[in-house]
Amino acid sequence: MEKINRIKAVLAETGHTGKWLASQLGKDPTTVSKWCTNKIQPDLQVLSTIAALLDVNIRDLLVDSKK
Repeated sequence: MEKINRIKAVLAETGHTGKWLASQLGKDPTTVSKWCTNKIQPDLQVLSTIAALLDVNIRDLLVDSKK
């Protein structure tokens, strides 16, 4: 499966967990886990909220496709 987002890596870099993110977003931890493993993707609005919660640029949450 192709990696599209870097949510798991950014969570680790910022010292947060998927469980913390799920509680902040009011989402099921299973959903966040699927985002972290790139099984499913959050929509852009949720991705923007995640970036704000983690205090990162939304681009930091995405894999660079120009490599």
